[in-house]
Amino acid sequence: MIPSKYDKIDLDDILGSDRLFNNYYKCLLDQGPCTPEGNYLKRVLPEALETNCVKCTEKQDADSTKTIKFLSENRPAEWKVLKAKFDPENKYVEKYEDKAEKEGIKL
Repeated sequence: MIPSKYDKIDLDDILGSDRLFNNYYKCLLDQGPCTPEGNYLKRVLPEALETNCVKCTEKQDADSTKTIKFLSENRPAEWKVLKAKFDPENKYVEKYEDKAEKEGIKL
């Protein structure tokens, strides 16, 4: 299980702030320093993608969906770069396409 202490992260603050968003974005791409939370995210993200977030809390799973929706709609260039890094073969896009579509997300 991913520790529930990460449930307290205010995702709206991160997505709503260019500064915070860019810090996490650069962290994930190994282009900038990481907060402890950013390092943890970078470490668990591949497993979460592989396992459909089975170790995530309900809030973490919902936040993942919210983040993907935000990125695909509001930051398509960054979304494309993140997909290239974490899903270079497009296997997760294919794996989660139906789920995303039900959430109104175009991958």
